[in-house]
Amino acid sequence: MSSNETPRGPVDSSRVPRYAGPATFARLPRLDEVGRADVAVVGVPFDSGVSYRPGARFGGNAIREASRLLRPYNPAQDASPFALAQVADGGDIAVNPFNINEAVETVEAAADDLLGTGARLMTLGGDHTIALPLLRSVAKKHGPVALLHFDAHLDTWDTYFGAEYTHGTPFRRAVEEGILDTSALSHVGTRGPLYGKQDLTDDEKMGFGIVTSADVYRRGADEVADQLRQRIGDRPLYISIDIDCLDPAHAPGTGTPEAGGMTSRELLEILRGLASCNLVSADVVEVAPAYDHAEITSVAASHTAYELTTIMSRQIAEARAQ
Repeated sequence: MSSNETPRGPVDSSRVPRYAGPATFARLPRLDEVGRADVAVVGVPFDSGVSYRPGARFGGNAIREASRLLRPYNPAQDASPFALAQVADGGDIAVNPFNINEAVETVEAAADDLLGTGARLMTLGGDHTIALPLLRSVAKKHGPVALLHFDAHLDTWDTYFGAEYTHGTPFRRAVEEGILDTSALSHVGTRGPLYGKQDLTDDEKMGFGIVTSADVYRRGADEVADQLRQRIGDRPLYISIDIDCLDPAHAPGTGTPEAGGMTSRELLEILRGLASCNLVSADVVEVAPAYDHAEITSVAASHTAYELTTIMSRQIAEARAQ
């Protein structure tokens, strides 16, 4: 859309009940209905890289269903994201479920196409394997990017069963490939047992800082957000959110749950505290609805994607106003 066009927003819920009609993200128009978007919400129904419980291939559509209740005005950020920029649902990137290497290449190529239109990406996984091709594509456009990785786990392991591309390895591969700014990397919400202390040593050597879920509990969301803002500065930022950063009480529907996680309130408040960062794209992954109860996990994920989308829409509108 050009700068003088009015964005097309969600279906009017006063005329069409929220439970009726196709489940696009936040009931927004499809990408083919608006031509192009400032923020494209896309799904990647892929979970062949998981090491425990499968099912995240159904996560994107579960998040879309839960997003029916999202509304046009975000009071926490004092913004109407769908009026500030054109946000549209780009559908799913169809990938080969039997060949991880091919799937990674397909996601990268599709992301290249979408980013080439000028859009930023809000990707709904799928498992965390997809973060690597997404980061490759974003780095082609912005150079090495800062990364905030919200997750119970480090995801910087080397291989699983000899496989280089899994949901536990994307950020080691990204560091090795030089697509991350290693002066501005941080995990948030990590916790739980590890294979050994060497996991932490290796992770630190790659440049990652760690904010554990216990740190968030003790220090509070505002202090953590301030620390992250200082670490990121004005660098192009990619945020990758594994929904298992939340405690299983807030996100039971995920493949590798760990006790002692953040609350959904803490996650949302930290994200709101990052509104001044230069967020160029983001993902929310590892929602596995087969293990969910009353859409608890999908609702949390839909609100998480909403906050991220709001940040991007605000920044797009501010850039146009300058």
